[in-house]
Amino acid sequence: MEDEQEPPLQPRTQIQGRVLFLTICAAGIGGTFQFGYNLSIINAPTLYIQEFTNETWWARTGWPLPDHLVLLVWSLIVSLYPLGGFFGALLAGPLAIMLGRKTSLLVNNIFVVAAAILFGFSRRAGSFEMIMLGRLLVGISAGVSMNIQPMYLGESAPKELRGAVAMTSAIFTALGIVMGQVVGLRELLGGPQAWPLLLASCLVPGVLQLASLPLLPESPRYLLIDRGDTATCLAALQRLRGTTEVMGELAELEEERTACQGRRARRPWELFQDGALRRQVTSLVVLGSAMELCGNDSIYAYASFVFREAGVPQEKVQYAIVGTGCCELLTAFVSCVVIERVGRRVLLVGGYCLMTCWGSVFTVALCLQTSFPWMPYLAMSCIFAFILSFGIGPAGVTGILATELFDQTSRPAAYMVCGALMWTMLFLVGLGFPFLMEGLSHFLYVPFIGVCVCAAIYTAFFLPETKGKTFLEIAEELHRLNFPRQSQGPTWRGPEVIRSTEL
Repeated sequence: MEDEQEPPLQPRTQIQGRVLFLTICAAGIGGTFQFGYNLSIINAPTLYIQEFTNETWWARTGWPLPDHLVLLVWSLIVSLYPLGGFFGALLAGPLAIMLGRKTSLLVNNIFVVAAAILFGFSRRAGSFEMIMLGRLLVGISAGVSMNIQPMYLGESAPKELRGAVAMTSAIFTALGIVMGQVVGLRELLGGPQAWPLLLASCLVPGVLQLASLPLLPESPRYLLIDRGDTATCLAALQRLRGTTEVMGELAELEEERTACQGRRARRPWELFQDGALRRQVTSLVVLGSAMELCGNDSIYAYASFVFREAGVPQEKVQYAIVGTGCCELLTAFVSCVVIERVGRRVLLVGGYCLMTCWGSVFTVALCLQTSFPWMPYLAMSCIFAFILSFGIGPAGVTGILATELFDQTSRPAAYMVCGALMWTMLFLVGLGFPFLMEGLSHFLYVPFIGVCVCAAIYTAFFLPETKGKTFLEIAEELHRLNFPRQSQGPTWRGPEVIRSTEL
């Protein structure tokens, strides 16, 4: 009998894998891939855009723009990206509630199309302001997608694959960074004539998402809990799982809907006022801040200097930097494979401990680089090791927290808080890192090491493990942690069906 029953199970597994894979790819290519891609492509045309800014000003006024004002314009072009991301993060919550997860990702491509048009015609129009506006728009797009994509995938995946599926957001971020570094090479679109096409190439992943995502199902949790549409939810579950035998999972969703009865969507500030969310909000703020303040983004900025000090020729530095992006992509794949085996806490604690170790060695290597001829090579090795350690845990696991720690009524607001926090920290680190380099010199990584130590300690002692648990089981455990003196679990509200996250 076992031999007769085994063949029918194989197509179901294949169908489930195919639909999930297509959903992940369609959401990721226009989601976190865009974030990483637009984050990295701006580095290659730095000098060309500065020259274009000066030439444009000269053509308008007959006078060249002073160097400090050229740098000011360039700083605005760079910093408008995280500013747009901040606004996009605030926009993501209402969009996810009103339009749904999938439709929000599709509508989000309006910003990408508008930005690509501005980038593509900026040089012909002689307007560096079009570049600034375009960077603001792609920032808004990245802020929306960075919040909604993991929410969409986390709600669509079965509980035994939820962590791995949500981790794909980190994979697409790393893939976007690598692709941006590759496309930005001088041999491709990183030359003096092709930079408008380089900036406008963000249109390609947007078009791919617009062509593929409409063919795939909406989040089953959104369909049932938010819209109260049982029939469409059942159809979405059957497509995602590749089988009609989904009644057990549908029953779990019904229990979750009952738990959310009569509760409207929470506002971001309400998360900080509710004692039942104390542990969740603290974890989100502490670990979300740690991910941006751990020094990974800054080590990319410092990489070029270290590579030159290690003897890498100036014209070859760009290829070494591509290698750093490949390191993060590799570890994102590894984490995606092992997260459901080892759990979230192990990856986070291990990642931050390794980053503490390599950051310390990196500091020693910088201090002694003139004393020993091999120290610059040690510093270069530490850069790769630090990025590998970041990719093991913090890069992907942090993005799962808002999905797993918050229920359906609080999840959009949690992503708004997490996204706004992330983009604010990204802006502050970019603004303050040059002053850290100047003020602390070779000890500039000491503050980042302190952040890694604090993050590892908090994760080890205060973050609950969520591996293999349903959202209801996670909610019950968090209720016990928030109210340790109460023996009973959370009290779920009445049986009446109400659209729980209506604005």
